[in-house]
Amino acid sequence: MSALPLASTASARHRAPRPGGSGRAHIAALDGLRGFAVAAVLLFHAGHLSGGFLGVDLFFVLSGFLITGLLLGAAQGGGPPALAGFWVRRARRLLPALVVVVVVTVPVVRALGTAEQLRFALGDLPWVAGQAVNWHYITDQVGYWNASDTRVFAHLWSIAVEWQFYLVWPLVLAIAARSRHAQRTVAVLAGLCVLASLALMVTLGAAVDTTRAYEGTDTRAVALLLGALAATAPVRGLAARMPRRAADALCLVLAAGLAVAWTVTDGEKAPLLFKGGLFLHSLAAAVLITVIAQVPGTRTARIAASCLPRRLGELSYSLYLWHWPVYLVLLPRLSGLGEWGATAVAVAVSLAAAAVTKRLVEDPVRFRSGWARGHRGPAAVAALALIGAALWALIPAPAPGAAAVDIQQLR
Repeated sequence: MSALPLASTASARHRAPRPGGSGRAHIAALDGLRGFAVAAVLLFHAGHLSGGFLGVDLFFVLSGFLITGLLLGAAQGGGPPALAGFWVRRARRLLPALVVVVVVTVPVVRALGTAEQLRFALGDLPWVAGQAVNWHYITDQVGYWNASDTRVFAHLWSIAVEWQFYLVWPLVLAIAARSRHAQRTVAVLAGLCVLASLALMVTLGAAVDTTRAYEGTDTRAVALLLGALAATAPVRGLAARMPRRAADALCLVLAAGLAVAWTVTDGEKAPLLFKGGLFLHSLAAAVLITVIAQVPGTRTARIAASCLPRRLGELSYSLYLWHWPVYLVLLPRLSGLGEWGATAVAVAVSLAAAAVTKRLVEDPVRFRSGWARGHRGPAAVAALALIGAALWALIPAPAPGAAAVDIQQLR
């Protein structure tokens, strides 16, 4: 089995060095796509981009593409991928920032948020810790589209979906990697799972409350699996044979299509969203990612790899974690600045928090550098997690309706 040659003929401009000294290059344009995705989500949650929530699907496709490529590349010697090492790296990449955001958010909400926000934050915390908050919202019938303003951890449903995918899909790959034609086997499995996930989304998306279809791991796996399919050799081979001019035109059309979808889609009210709309959006994203990876130097890739979207993409994980709690706490207090003024301040605070978190927490623990060398990084994250557990145990949850106005007092 060959390693995953993501645009092995790419120019230096197409690639950027991976921080932390790992020596592996990666495609800078994919960081830029992350930057566009997180910008869309931030604008959506601020009420300025009706279809910006679709940026999460772009994140999903990118995640499926990258982790499948990594695992297939690790299995190039013919054996199964090293799952324990993969899971440790995922934990080192994702847990530190998540723990910091949770531990900071709870006391901030207690000080500045509403009683209802604090009560729900404490109730959601064990599910956040177990990476299952999406199923908590589904089983408790917490409507994503109309109740998220009371939940400071509402946005973490997507992180939970990714974690659950990271647990299951590598096991499938480990089995498939033992076959004689591993790449083809993975491609067929991913394709079949895409169809099954799509069928579930169409069926469950017909309900009055679409939270089950929107937050279910089985339904949203369609985007992750399309990314996984795009990372296999048969699909990459098709993209690699595409003429440069055709690839350039296709990328521009696909990128424009994603931008239009983010602009015109009207939330859950879009009539075709759960009847194939999310699937088509994810499919377009998967094709775009594959072509960018296999045909270097397209105009779309150059735009995505430019400084601003690439830097935003590098901050995207911490920025996504921080922005929703910041919005809930700050935006009601900034109404005097107008909608765009309030959004600008909230985004600036989110960016600052993300930059500090990435610089002081994410990167040191991920790359075992600076203060987090050796076992100090994991030990610090574990200590913060214990602090979070203590906060959950010691902060009393407000009773339902604790902040309500007594009508009798108004007479």
